Amino acid sequence: MIRSTFAAPVLLALASIAGLVVALTGDGVRDVVSWAALALPIVAVGWAMRRRT
Repeated sequence: MIRSTFAAPVLLALASIAGLVVALTGDGVRDVVSWAALALPIVAVGWAMRRRT
């Protein structure tokens, strides 16, 4: 039960950390990857808010 509860937050945290690291390590394609990874939690919040109403 605890694994299913914390699976999504842990994945979002890992995506955020990866996005920040990628943003610091390069330009070009890495910028696009970092923006996508950092946008993932925002998209998840929007999806959750839309599903809740």
